[in-house]
Amino acid sequence: MPSVPGVLSPEQCLDTGRAIARMQQSSGAIPWFPGGHTDPWDHIESAMALTVTGLREEAEAAFEWCRRTQRPDGSWPVRFRGDTIENHDTDSNFTAYIAVGVWHHHLVTGDRQFVEHMWPTVRAALDLVVDMQLPGGQIAWARGEGGLCDEALLTGCSSIHQSLGCGLRLAELVGESQPDWEVALIRLGHALRRHPEVFTPKPEYSMDWYYPILGGALRGPEAHERIRDRWVDFVVDGLGIRCVDHRPWVTGAETCELVLALDTLGYTGRARGLFAAMQHLRDPDGSYWTGLVYADGKRWPVELSSWTSAAVVLAADALSRTTGGNSIFRDAAAPARRLGADRCTEHCPVLV
Repeated sequence: MPSVPGVLSPEQCLDTGRAIARMQQSSGAIPWFPGGHTDPWDHIESAMALTVTGLREEAEAAFEWCRRTQRPDGSWPVRFRGDTIENHDTDSNFTAYIAVGVWHHHLVTGDRQFVEHMWPTVRAALDLVVDMQLPGGQIAWARGEGGLCDEALLTGCSSIHQSLGCGLRLAELVGESQPDWEVALIRLGHALRRHPEVFTPKPEYSMDWYYPILGGALRGPEAHERIRDRWVDFVVDGLGIRCVDHRPWVTGAETCELVLALDTLGYTGRARGLFAAMQHLRDPDGSYWTGLVYADGKRWPVELSSWTSAAVVLAADALSRTTGGNSIFRDAAAPARRLGADRCTEHCPVLV
């Protein structure tokens, strides 16, 4: 069981996994909080935390929910409430993240049969996502009744970058080459590193700051510079990080995601410090509050969220190097490097 000495014990980490499991519905869905809605991305993140904490039956029920609710085109609706679909639109990032969850489950458990069972689901999802790629290499954010939108989000595309990499690892494992995914990954990585103008700017959000690193598109000196440039804008000493740069509101999930991003760059001390700082959001039952408005000391929103708890578990695993899945974010750049993406230029044929 992951633990961070002096911050989070193995028993506390298990309690957090159990807190997520208590929120799980009989269908396998994991809503944001009891009575709340379910979205495919946060549902998968919670399933990953269940895998890490050894709650394998619950984790696999969550993945089975994904397999069962996937639509014929490979997508999932953006929003469920129980068995009711509240938003039928397709989000490319929500759709792609199944690849991260399945690869992570394999890393932790070594279960090849699980991968083969989930492979058709992953393949259909990533085929759809690749089909949503725009001429500049970025992936369109959404598709609805009006068709494909022409807007791409930096955070979402950074996450898709990791999803494509995990999908390629799964493809290699099952022996099914996916050259279209390889090309899509190279083009997307190039856009994330060299063409920020193709993404809708949202610089006030901390996720746009660290996600290119978390998703593996950015490493090396550029990544270190990116962290330095906006550290003071987002980090609140002793509390965590702001979700939005101009608001006195720190959030647990974003703090733990920055912990994971810092870990990929070797900033172990800073990562551990932030992980310790956000523990004020821990509830005695092992779950975590979403955030704190530190200007008045009030927790907001007033919810114990599954995905915040999941981010804590994943960060603890990465810092402690406990399970086989602990390096999934550190290794997010590996497929791109193997494919030679860093050597591609604007004149590379796959980028035209």
